[in-house]
Order: sequence, then C-alpha cells, then structure tokens
Amino acid sequence: VQLQASGGGLVQAGGSLRLSCTASGRTLSNYVVGWFRQAPGKEREFVGGITWNYGVTRYADSVKGRFTISRDNAKNTVDLQMNSLNAEDTAVYYCAADPTWRVVPGTTTSSYDYWGQGTLVTVSS
Repeated sequence: VQLQASGGGLVQAGGSLRLSCTASGRTLSNYVVGWFRQAPGKEREFVGGITWNYGVTRYADSVKGRFTISRDNAKNTVDLQMNSLNAEDTAVYYCAADPTWRVVPGTTTSSYDYWGQGTLVTVSS
C-alpha cells in the first residue's frame, strides 16, 4: 500500500489543522494506521493511531484531548484533526500502516511496515 500524508502548513498557536492520509494500491480498512511526527533534531515519535477492526484509537499523552484520529473506509483515508496547536507540535508528520491485527495501535515505528512521505506542520507562536 502506498501512503501520502497531506494538509500540513503554517498555523498560529492555538489554531487547528487537519491532516489526511490517503492510500492507494490497497484499502486502508485492513490496516492499523498510525500518525508519527519528527521535529528537527529529534527522533520520530508516535502521535496516535487507529485500528482497522473496531476503530480503537490511541494517543500520545502530549496530544491527548487536542488531536483526534478518524477513518473513512469509503474514501480510503485516515484523518488527524489537530486543535489547540502550539510550537511544540511543529514537525514533519507521517502516516504509516500496519497490516497486523491488533487490539490497540502500536506506538513504535517498528510496528508499522508502510510509510508515506511526510507533511510539514509549522506552528508560529
């Protein structure tokens, strides 16, 4: 499956952005989809994920209550709604897919087999 993250841009602190992960080649409905981010000089970190079976979501503590992941199997997309953005959210955001059946999404990069090119989110303070 080929993934493409989109929707990044420049936003002021306190603002919102909605990222989309679009798949081609295969349906995303059979994958766990995760969102990760990587800030300059830092390791890639888990943001959140959603399972394919029951739509169970999981979030990093740093974004819990601010970010929401949803999936639209008909459109073959998984979206990341980001609210109350702050400067610490500035990073390149990536979506990734894991074909393994899981109760909850994995939080490590090694859990995911397929990665898309990232989209840059810049939050100005």
